[in-house]
Amino acid sequence: MTATAQQQLCQRWRKTLQDGRATLAARYTADRNGRAYLQAHSALVDGVIRSAWDVLGLGQRAALVAVGGYGRGQLFPHSDIDLLLLLPSATCDSLSSFVEDFIGAMWDIGLDVGHSVRTISECLQEAAKDITVATTLLENRMLAGNITLFHQLNSAVERNRDPLPFLEGKLLEQQQRHSKHYGLGSNLEPNIKESPGGLRDLHTILWISKAIGVGQTWDSLISNDILTASEARLLKYSERQLERIRIDLHLAAKRREDRLIFDLQNTVATMSGLSDDDARRASEQLMQTFYKASKNVSQLNGILLPNLRARYVCTVPRLTQDLDEHFYSVNCMLGIRDPDIFEKQPSTILSAFLHIQRHGLRGMAPRTLRALWHARRQINERFRRDPHNRALFMQFFKEPVGLTRTLRRMNLYGVLGKYLPAFGKIIGQMQHDLFHVYTVDEHILMVVRNLRRFAVPAFNHEYPLLSRLIDEFERPEVLYIAGLFHDIAKGRGGDHSQLGMADIRQFCEAHGMSAADTDLAEWLVAQHLTMSSVAQKQDIYDPQVVQEFAANVGDLRHLVALYILTVADIRGTSPKVWNAWKAKLLEDLFQATRRKLQQGGEVDLDLELAERKKAAQAILRLNAVPDGVEQALWQHVDSIYFLRHEAREIAWHARVLNRSVDTQTPIVRARLSEDKEGIELIVYAADQPDLFVRICAFLGGANYSIADAKIHTTRHGYALDTFHVFLPEHHDGDYRDLINFIEFELAANLQRQEPIRMPPPGRLSRHLKHFPIQPQVLIRADDKQRHYVLSIVSGDRPGLLAKIAKVLSDYHVNVDAAKIMTLGGRVEDSFLLSLPSSHDDKLLLALENDLINALRI
Repeated sequence: MTATAQQQLCQRWRKTLQDGRATLAARYTADRNGRAYLQAHSALVDGVIRSAWDVLGLGQRAALVAVGGYGRGQLFPHSDIDLLLLLPSATCDSLSSFVEDFIGAMWDIGLDVGHSVRTISECLQEAAKDITVATTLLENRMLAGNITLFHQLNSAVERNRDPLPFLEGKLLEQQQRHSKHYGLGSNLEPNIKESPGGLRDLHTILWISKAIGVGQTWDSLISNDILTASEARLLKYSERQLERIRIDLHLAAKRREDRLIFDLQNTVATMSGLSDDDARRASEQLMQTFYKASKNVSQLNGILLPNLRARYVCTVPRLTQDLDEHFYSVNCMLGIRDPDIFEKQPSTILSAFLHIQRHGLRGMAPRTLRALWHARRQINERFRRDPHNRALFMQFFKEPVGLTRTLRRMNLYGVLGKYLPAFGKIIGQMQHDLFHVYTVDEHILMVVRNLRRFAVPAFNHEYPLLSRLIDEFERPEVLYIAGLFHDIAKGRGGDHSQLGMADIRQFCEAHGMSAADTDLAEWLVAQHLTMSSVAQKQDIYDPQVVQEFAANVGDLRHLVALYILTVADIRGTSPKVWNAWKAKLLEDLFQATRRKLQQGGEVDLDLELAERKKAAQAILRLNAVPDGVEQALWQHVDSIYFLRHEAREIAWHARVLNRSVDTQTPIVRARLSEDKEGIELIVYAADQPDLFVRICAFLGGANYSIADAKIHTTRHGYALDTFHVFLPEHHDGDYRDLINFIEFELAANLQRQEPIRMPPPGRLSRHLKHFPIQPQVLIRADDKQRHYVLSIVSGDRPGLLAKIAKVLSDYHVNVDAAKIMTLGGRVEDSFLLSLPSSHDDKLLLALENDLINALRI
């Protein structure tokens, strides 16, 4: 055949493929029948490949075999076409050119082909070395060519199959795959195929079932008593859900894409017929659909694989111990004597988890797990009202160890959501707020895990103060229950803190908690965001701020409980949100409030001022600074300066500036911060227009992130500004080089007074691009009516603070203090402002509008 003729044929086959795929996609969009699409797509590709084989292939000299997912007859829109060209012998060199031409034609047609060319013996050798090859050979289908050769392959594979190594290998492979995908299916962009609870977990069940000879379909597993009819229905339903999402992903991306990435979540949600409502985005509804299907798969995967292994590998119990009349431990797993015990005595469902927790068991034996899973329907309103069951549930929180594992296990097997219906509603619920990287249920369990970690002696070195506080806290189960309920009302619309108060009060009263503990738990749910907001948005070194926070807290038990819960909550949002700077702010607020509560009475500003100066002088003397040197600077600052700065900052300022209080050259000094996670920066210069803008623009241009800014103007007209700065995540070099760079370059920048160069806008994160935060700007007078407080909520982006500073400068607004709080990609900044004396409501409105416009650009 001439090259031109072959090219024309490939173009014709290509068009057949394109037209067929378009028809299938349109039909699928109309009927949403994913399984029919996969089978029809496989058949379409089969026809094209067979036509090409008849014209360009090797005829009866070889066999063309579909393997892998294509061999299963489940071909997703842009999946690989896995082919095996089976040759009769390794000496078929004369066929190599035909093979090359055929595979090249496949690519010309538009098929993404993955191929191997082997003899039967080579297939067996590769399968023995690589479990992936052994797996693909389990799923093969004759396409064209020598069918005798195909049958010989399957006979040889069957004769040489060793089920036990295959079984153990696939179990290890699944474990490694789960670990690779973070060990949980609920990360922000899950892989529909590979994540825990994904399609690959279903494939693993069927692969192992076929390898050990008990069936290769869900129906055959029912016939062989591996799977019950109800389990099969749920598996099939979840499989269909996952298949539809994966098909939608491929069609939306127009390529092979198995991750439910931010870029496509809204599109896939729309394809699924979902739309935004008052409480949740369409994408959040889609993600919850995925997580629920994924959880079903994980549950049944956890039940079926141990049962399959037990069916094939008859292990003799090594250690058996009676626990009570219903339960015993076998090989450190929980066994049951009567498989119907959960149905006959439903309270034993909770007893089973309590035995695992108390005796440190690894989990449930296969028979126990399956019996428990089927008995979950017994957890109804009558079950929840039973005083004995309520006492058992409360006991989980009072046991010295194992609470986190118990709650996670109960959540995995659907028991926790049954016992607490409010918890069941938030299972798999995504939070597109740019800093939570877990679903709501996973976040809640992470918070409880953090609370428990504070109480475990082995982890006392991580947070010594918190460990000591929780060790001294009476009835710490109140904290764990508050952690379990603090976000339980998310997704209902409205303030989840307020809605959650009713849930936790009902729970506490129903479970016999004292009135005082019930009130505390309810208060913690209502206030669980308060302490982090005060620490990160207000000046916690202002005695009045501490006074107001102490009045809200009321007593030491409430303060300790809120502090412990706040740290556990922030640490449970994302590994990237928590840092030593936030830890220091919260601890400083806690210590100041504790002192205030212990002292009682109103704030004595004169006493606070004297103590702050005394502490600063003590630090100066420790640094060998002579007596009285500090007065060179202190004579030019007022009381507000001392109240807004820590003693260590005041001492540093005095030590650095005592000989330069009247300098005409800008002074910039930097040092490693106390928490060792950033840099503290002093900028001292004769006051000048746009100073704050210049500093922000310089730091933004160097990719430094400002966490805190304290702006002060001395009596003799000098700006004394202090910043806490975070460095870029992947910065090179040591801190000394970075400090030298900042000190020299920023001072030179301020000295030259060149036109301000705003930092480039940079690129938005993909998350923020697809789930934008509507900018919010609020300006209000402070409590003393002396200043104004500017509150900003926005998505984070490079140069954002410099933009804000530029707008304020254009309106001749002075920034007296700034709190820059970044939670993932969400910014919540607060500024203390001094406005021009001639300002009016129209100016404030115009300023708000210009700030919003700047945040949108």
